Amino acid sequence: MEVRWYQGSDQKETPQGNEFDTPILFYKAKEFDYTSQKASYAGRVSFGLKEGTSGGLKTGDISLKLRNVTLEDTGKYTCFVSSLADYDSASVSLIVTETGRPPLLSAVMKDDDQVNVSCESEGWHPKPELRWSDRTEALTSADVSFSKTSAGLYTVRSWLLVPSSSEVSCAVGFASEVPKEARIHLKYSPSLPEESGSSSAGWVAFGLLLAAVLAASGALYFLYFRRKANKSRNDTTDGAQLMNSPDEIEPLLSEVWSSAALSEASKHYVNVQLVDTRNQWITIKGSKLRDRTGAKPPDGDRVTSLTAVRGSPGFTSGQHYWEVSLAHSDLDPKVSWWIGVTNKQEIPDDKSLSPTINNGFWFLSSCPNQERTVQFNTDPEVSFLLESRPKTVGVHLDYDNGKLSFYNVEGKCLIGSLAAKFTGELFPLFNPGKGDISPMEVLQRAEEVQSNNAIAEVQILNAEQAQSVKTEKSQAESSK
Repeated sequence: MEVRWYQGSDQKETPQGNEFDTPILFYKAKEFDYTSQKASYAGRVSFGLKEGTSGGLKTGDISLKLRNVTLEDTGKYTCFVSSLADYDSASVSLIVTETGRPPLLSAVMKDDDQVNVSCESEGWHPKPELRWSDRTEALTSADVSFSKTSAGLYTVRSWLLVPSSSEVSCAVGFASEVPKEARIHLKYSPSLPEESGSSSAGWVAFGLLLAAVLAASGALYFLYFRRKANKSRNDTTDGAQLMNSPDEIEPLLSEVWSSAALSEASKHYVNVQLVDTRNQWITIKGSKLRDRTGAKPPDGDRVTSLTAVRGSPGFTSGQHYWEVSLAHSDLDPKVSWWIGVTNKQEIPDDKSLSPTINNGFWFLSSCPNQERTVQFNTDPEVSFLLESRPKTVGVHLDYDNGKLSFYNVEGKCLIGSLAAKFTGELFPLFNPGKGDISPMEVLQRAEEVQSNNAIAEVQILNAEQAQSVKTEKSQAESSK
């Protein structure tokens, strides 16, 4: 008896041709024959069991087992069995699916108090479905388009207009599976004063990269938000312009998915020290801080800059990374905190100060009365839900490229990034919030003796010094 599995259709007669002659699995004379096997299936095929109770080949089960399946494996497979007395065949179709990335959302503020929200997700096969919805009903998008990569994977894109204060979600997936979803909550206040200082004219631009994990399914989403600082359409600041159509939105997938981002950021670790200014509302012990027990600050239960403190050193260029612990021993993670940077050498003792980007503060914080929700101090306010409260937050400041990123260290994933044009000196910013038993701790890491570059420089210097000493000694001996 011979068993031949090959890729192609069942011809219902003695098959011929290249597909038959180059089988993916060929069994004859009680052993496998790989001499004519199709090269792309080498090491990936064998007989399998149709079900757990199957007796295998002894009971006539000649099912095919295919490992390390790729998109190229999609198609029809034929099993051809022959003996001296007879032959027969049957075919089966294999459909290979590839589940893509969680959606990325981008938002562009429009002049008519509407927001153009775009959704993009890559890495799918076959084409997925994309659905928009708000809290109550499905929404109809203006457009859904697909593009295909050289690897055969699909990227899907769509956009729609929503009110400037709204909550929308974009779900992408296959009909038979739970879709991957990204959700964004926008809360816009139109009666805002114009910014002062260098950003008072033209367009103010900031970006958010939000990598929140929803409880039901993973959701990584990107928010790129631009808004106007005044009414002029002709003014510009740092080359930024309001985006008026989906085509003007920058590519979203260029660097979001690097799993090594945290590892790369941590190469720039710096031990940050808390600057103790004898703040009467907080307690600092070494690298730990929390709100002072029994204190009754004038801002009440609100978390304001009265309980904020800066760190040292300050930064005017380069990349820098530090970590902040929000959980200790058997205590639950903190529910009230700020972590970020500021350009204030002294934190203003002013409960009415608005700690916004325009006032020199850039930070990620907890949300009042929402334990698993975090937010950026942006305007409009943007908040997003996490699967669980982070225990350790890593902060990566890329000053020269204007990017501040926050990582869930235990989860080894990005929480979110804030993009801005930094000027002047920036300092680490901390606020332990109020009412937490658990303190906030700035983690200290043992400094490496030398980097590879430093070692190489020392070795070169030592070699040059040794050569100089050797030359001097030779000259001295010659002069004797």
